[in-house]
Amino acid sequence: MTQLFSPYTLRGMRSRNRVVISPMQQSAGVEGMATDWHLAHLARFAMGGAGIVFVESTAVEARGRNTHGDIGLWNDEQIAPLARIAVALRRDGAVPAIQLGHTGRKAGMQKWWNGHGPLNETDAARGEPPWTVVGPSALPVGPGWPTPQVLDTTQVDDLVQAWAAAARRSREAGFEALEVHGAHGYLIHQFLSPVANQRSDRFGQHRWRFALDVAEAVRSEWPDDKPLFWRMSLADVVDGGMEFDDMVGLLLALKERGVDVVDCSSGGGISSYPTQGRSVSNNLLFRAEMAAQLRAATGLQVMGVGLVIDPQTAEDYLQAGQADLVALGREALYNPNWPVHAELALGVNHDYATWPLQYRMYLVRRAAAADALRKSNMTRSTA
Repeated sequence: MTQLFSPYTLRGMRSRNRVVISPMQQSAGVEGMATDWHLAHLARFAMGGAGIVFVESTAVEARGRNTHGDIGLWNDEQIAPLARIAVALRRDGAVPAIQLGHTGRKAGMQKWWNGHGPLNETDAARGEPPWTVVGPSALPVGPGWPTPQVLDTTQVDDLVQAWAAAARRSREAGFEALEVHGAHGYLIHQFLSPVANQRSDRFGQHRWRFALDVAEAVRSEWPDDKPLFWRMSLADVVDGGMEFDDMVGLLLALKERGVDVVDCSSGGGISSYPTQGRSVSNNLLFRAEMAAQLRAATGLQVMGVGLVIDPQTAEDYLQAGQADLVALGREALYNPNWPVHAELALGVNHDYATWPLQYRMYLVRRAAAADALRKSNMTRSTA
């Protein structure tokens, strides 16, 4: 048994392996509702052998959507289509998980195939008009981007409760793991940032306050037997937005409030990405080494993510103590069956034993036919 394909247990959650599918925005929602696209898109990862499958970042209020196609959990009507997805994931052997987020001043963007910039008159003409974006301070993402409406203290408190309500709806939809998106220059990240947050109230005097309040509110609605993940951007340290010791301090404070796993993304450092955005390290070693340091310093479980393609690389991270879980994104889009293929590559899957029952007979027969053909060809070549 490899580490990658050993069972993973945390609180009351049990995953069949350590392979996680990251939340990936699909821009396929309709008025914040998940659709059949989301069901088909996510179910294939469970069928492909992943242990935990995350639904994309799901907005806690309508203003928090990145695009018109984002899905949300800001009202109870949005529970049913997501519950259908949770049932499908569980049926096919995966832990159903969901990420909750709010994009703050980065909301109101075009879908990526329309340009991925701020919504404009052309978008309005196709039925996707801009909306008022909000943020900690009246500081736009960059030139040409809308200036956010400043959230007053009461409105910030209301947003904390919106996160709690979305966590409650996630629970009612049947999800077994939940992640708070605290990275990538989105709203929580903006409150952490000295660049984006220039407030004078308690959310500016102590820039961790909003993150900590969200964690506490979410955990109040999220059962004790279900794990809570938190997405953090490791690029904050290399970009100069946060010292390593400060990141450790924040994570320890989040741990006290019930966070179990830090999702170590490298995108979107505090000091640059919330404004102009510049490239950050995509070096896998950078992520793995820092994740291991955070794991040792905080005692939190660690999920490594990004550009994991080779199964042996994923296995090595786990063996070296650089991660407890390994998340796939783009590679899973290219190959939804990556987990079961990785099992074959690492020699832990025989006769397609972990593939869906509906597929196994055909694949075993296919393998037997290929083996017979190979032996026949070898006989001819030696005759």
